Amino acid sequence: QVQLVESGGGLVQAGGSLRLSCAASGLTFSNYAMAWFRQAPGKEREWVAAVNLSGGSTYYADSVKGRFTISRDNAKNTVYLQMNNLIATDTAVYYCATRKYFYSGAARSYEYWGQGTQVTVSS
Repeated sequence: QVQLVESGGGLVQAGGSLRLSCAASGLTFSNYAMAWFRQAPGKEREWVAAVNLSGGSTYYADSVKGRFTISRDNAKNTVYLQMNNLIATDTAVYYCATRKYFYSGAARSYEYWGQGTQVTVSS
């Protein structure tokens, strides 16, 4: 049974930083591309960032490029999202997701999802 468990969300002031983690179990982690999505109230789920199998290639939405960094540790079956210089519009529930082999920006293509962690940025 595949499980993805996010942690690290919380309340932070604008300009601050948070680091999200997503621990995976029940799968061969190194065979799965990993991604972060977010969903703000009343809005559709939005792709944020993705990382390939080895961690050597990363991809970002324009809205977070230069501020967020995705990484993975295949020895720990964990993917991270370092979020710096947070702004109010980053407020959302953040989800990690995974699909086999290749990254995608389309939420519907991801096989497994975590339960989400709330990030709130106060201005």
